[in-house]
Amino acid sequence: MATGAVPTSFTGLKSRDHRGLGFGKSSDFVRVSDLQRVKFGRSKVAVIRNSSNPGSETVEFKPASEGSPLLVPRQKYCESIHKTVRRKTRTVMVGNVALGSEHPIRIQTMTTTDTKDVAGTVEQVMRISDQGADLVRITVQGRKEADACFEIKNTLVQKNYNIPLVADIHFAPPVALRVAECFDKIRVNPGNFADRRAQFEILEYTDDDYQKELEHIEKVFTPLVEKCKKYGVAMRIGTNHGSLSDRIMSYHGDSPRGMVESAFEYARICRKLDFHNFVFSMKASNPVIMVQAYRLLVAEMNVLGWDYPLHLGVTEAGEGEDGRMKSAIGIGTLLTDGLGDTIRVSLTEPPEEEIDPCRRLANLGMKTAELQKGVAPFEEKHRHYFDFQRRTGQLPIQKEGEVVDYRGVLHRDGSVLMSVTLDQLKSPELLYKSLAAKLIVGMPFKDLATVDSILLRELPSQDDKDARLALKRLIDVSMGVITPLSEQLTKPLPNALALVTLKELSSGAHELLPEGTRLVVSVRGDEPHEELEILKTTDATMILHHIPYSDEQTSRVHAARRLFEYLSENSLDFPVIHHIEFPKGIHRDDLVIGAGTNAGALLVDGLGDGILLESPDQEFEFLRDTSFNLLQGCRMRNTKTEYVSCPSCGRTLFDLQVISAEIRDKTSHLPGVSIAIMGCIVNGPGEMADADFGYVGGAPGKIDLYVGKTVVKRGIAMEGATDALIELIKEHGRWVDPPVEE
Repeated sequence: MATGAVPTSFTGLKSRDHRGLGFGKSSDFVRVSDLQRVKFGRSKVAVIRNSSNPGSETVEFKPASEGSPLLVPRQKYCESIHKTVRRKTRTVMVGNVALGSEHPIRIQTMTTTDTKDVAGTVEQVMRISDQGADLVRITVQGRKEADACFEIKNTLVQKNYNIPLVADIHFAPPVALRVAECFDKIRVNPGNFADRRAQFEILEYTDDDYQKELEHIEKVFTPLVEKCKKYGVAMRIGTNHGSLSDRIMSYHGDSPRGMVESAFEYARICRKLDFHNFVFSMKASNPVIMVQAYRLLVAEMNVLGWDYPLHLGVTEAGEGEDGRMKSAIGIGTLLTDGLGDTIRVSLTEPPEEEIDPCRRLANLGMKTAELQKGVAPFEEKHRHYFDFQRRTGQLPIQKEGEVVDYRGVLHRDGSVLMSVTLDQLKSPELLYKSLAAKLIVGMPFKDLATVDSILLRELPSQDDKDARLALKRLIDVSMGVITPLSEQLTKPLPNALALVTLKELSSGAHELLPEGTRLVVSVRGDEPHEELEILKTTDATMILHHIPYSDEQTSRVHAARRLFEYLSENSLDFPVIHHIEFPKGIHRDDLVIGAGTNAGALLVDGLGDGILLESPDQEFEFLRDTSFNLLQGCRMRNTKTEYVSCPSCGRTLFDLQVISAEIRDKTSHLPGVSIAIMGCIVNGPGEMADADFGYVGGAPGKIDLYVGKTVVKRGIAMEGATDALIELIKEHGRWVDPPVEE
């Protein structure tokens, strides 16, 4: 490779000359003479060598996973892999609110009113502030809205509301300049601030062409940076996965790498102008992509010596428990790794209703970091935290002589297990329905979203024929029935799976069971390796990873990562089910957020084969639905229609909550189909990258319909737009009629 100036966010895919690049804390860019591939252990890594000191290795890169074309920095993306330690950042001031690692995790939301409606916007900001938000964002799409911002700010001050206001800017540099004179923070989208809206075209660039585009960005962006410096205004460089520019996608792909580089183009300009009062965000509607992008961002910042705070959020998360679950998976995963300084839970609900789940998630993150919950230090070599690769446990294989089919006790795309009580066995048909089994003449059969296995802590007595018959019928349709070793020894249930501990395995107590009995092993994950050694000689159908809820010091996420590391190191391919117990009286939102954080943080890394949630006073159906929502949110098992639904803002061209409810009511029975419901198209069709079909506000009272990223019907009257969407789904062969209630 010829000598040249290589960006320290170098991907290894292409090279080009970037001026004004940050490397370390003091220099603008580094001259390098070579990019070499060298052996490091069992894998090759790329090393950038500093030309001024040929013997020093400046930055090392390695494939994100074996065979991956994506090169990532060798540096870790978090402070510690074995416990939660909050990432150290500088402090960024947003009005009178300080963001950064020395301060609480700040919570925020966004108004949904028309910004030109000054009175309505002021009232909504006041309600948001009264709910306890630290910041509030307002969309500012044009000159009239910018003028209204001055009135909004002045009115709030007169009413003694000093909550910092953030302007949300797309496509409008002059508007940003105007509103920077009165608001406390400007959010710019690097995908569309200086670039045209993406057309999803593959463009070919020479080095000169690319450099000219960067110079254009600098020319357009510099006046805003200088004004923010002048007025003491903060900035968020907020990348959206769905609105990357054609230039970025052509060079880096529609990927976390492209998201990071898009933001860095603007950050380098800020640094060149000695402006540092900014934060980053890397939002996506897919929690897996979102987590990967933030991790890559932090890893690259570590290489550069940058310490800017992070704003976390899953965009277009949706409403209700779905939206809370997606946000918990994405935000909670990063908070567990000590990343994140301000968060927003984006819901298709009134903005003030975002504050409570947002606060619960922030409190969970703060508590975990303050306690530095974790496990004893361990070496981690097998987890893929920059690109998703699922570790798939070996599903049960039918063995010779077995009289029941065990192959259905786990599901290949992710399993749901439920805890069942003796009381539930008193009404077998109600139990079958609560397990989401289909009933034919009172007999249960598995369906698309049927629970895969059940945990029965106490077996019915030998003379309770009805209860035992109900269990037999479940076993006959390949539903696993798991019961503790002591129960199976004293009141044996034919063909049940025995739940054993490591201590019971070591003592040989399980050998008292009939030959061929299948075993399920409960493991904490933080045991000494000597205790885990027994797993090497155990033929287990699955492992339940379980940390008691009362254990305040042990992080179940880090204990599970340690367990998976041990399993990988020893080539043990047991399926692992995340078994999480919650205490009596827990709030539903805390349960959803806790499950999304503690299990989602593992599933987004491909670690885990299913979920078992227990809570003594929560409804059985709620726990079941939450479990399936968790698997679907982690892009594992699809059991219902997936919705990408924006949270609404001042740009929204219809009543998003009403229309969203209408569409869900008519389409929620289409598993495998993804529908985007967008109030406007400001972030580009790419925001619907995960969606099969899109329902998008095109003009007041008019809807545009999309297939993927392509608009196929424009200007449909809103009154008939939902029916037109259904017809579009039918045209593409994705429609089935709703099931008839039995």
